[in-house]
Amino acid sequence: MKEADVVLTPIPQADGTIKNRPVVLLRELPPYQDFLVCGISTQLHQEVVDFDDIISSSDPDFSTSGLRTQSLIRLSFLALVPLNKIIGSIGAISSERHQHLLKTLSDYLVS
Repeated sequence: MKEADVVLTPIPQADGTIKNRPVVLLRELPPYQDFLVCGISTQLHQEVVDFDDIISSSDPDFSTSGLRTQSLIRLSFLALVPLNKIIGSIGAISSERHQHLLKTLSDYLVS
């Protein structure tokens, strides 16, 4: 597993249930190889404009993402996932999209 991969992992939902969901591996955190991840959803109406990122079939990296339909990469839905909880990789986003997500999150955190 590496940063920018799209993987399946159990993630706590807002209602407290845990579901296997696709996420983007944003950054590996030391020292235990845990990953800071952001959730991916098909619920486009949940988009936080200028923060979350929509990936659609017309985007160059959609075909490598492993996603089946237009989806929302939700920087507003962060979690920490241990490496041993990741079920498997389904694809990856482009390094450009990954860097954009990290910059957006970083800019938000330091503003």
